[in-house]
Amino acid sequence: MPAEQRRAAVLGHPVAHSLSPALHLAAYDSLGLAWRYDRIDVSGPQLAGFLDGLDESWVGLSLTMPLKAEVLPLLDEVDPVARATGAANTVVLSGGRRRGFNTDVAGLVTALTEHGPIGPRPSAAVIGGGATARSAVAALARLGADSVLVCLRRPESADDLRATARSVGVGLHVVPWDSAAAALACEVVVSTVPSGAPDGLVDRLPERAGLLLDVVYDPWPTVLATAWVDRGGRVASGLDLLLHQAVDQVRLMTGLDPDVESMRAALLAATGSR
Repeated sequence: MPAEQRRAAVLGHPVAHSLSPALHLAAYDSLGLAWRYDRIDVSGPQLAGFLDGLDESWVGLSLTMPLKAEVLPLLDEVDPVARATGAANTVVLSGGRRRGFNTDVAGLVTALTEHGPIGPRPSAAVIGGGATARSAVAALARLGADSVLVCLRRPESADDLRATARSVGVGLHVVPWDSAAAALACEVVVSTVPSGAPDGLVDRLPERAGLLLDVVYDPWPTVLATAWVDRGGRVASGLDLLLHQAVDQVRLMTGLDPDVESMRAALLAATGSR
């Protein structure tokens, strides 16, 4: 099939805000591929019908909320990482089959490690308990953590996180929101909650902060990120995660290695370098 006929898209509801087109189109340009990449608003109830209607020109899909979990029963194959986290943010379409992957985990690992060295068996924590938190638990396990401290407003809602921790072979210790100081004192911390949610925690930061990945990127910097830097810590943003999960998506969909710096430049241009 001619390369110019190949198609991919990001699906979600809502999806108009997605920066994925900037990333993927920059990658295609760096690879010399005249592929098309769109944003398409698809809700959970619409997903099965949308997938059934795709023709052979489609090579892959990026998925955002609320579709990462809902797509799993619609796939022919599910990668072990997607199975462990209960979330697939990537669907590769080939030979009439749908294969699901989770590139958020690898994206989190790369986003963290590019902001400085991480020692063996680091103390690690996650703030929040949704799909991104499950990916963060898996990423921290890859980075060598023996256990992960999770800070939740409702500690009783940690069943999915516990299942992920068991799947990736890492211990999980859940603490309530008012015990956040222990989590914030860890060497590596991933905040997966929306902007503003952790603002009240900044007065519990340790004297010397470690490495933080705050998945928020708009507005940036967040109150938490600013306070973290003031305590001498290193900070990665949601843009770093967005970039690196997209790099792996492109690799899966094209079988090629895109130019990461071209993708980074396109992302910064799309966000006004925030």
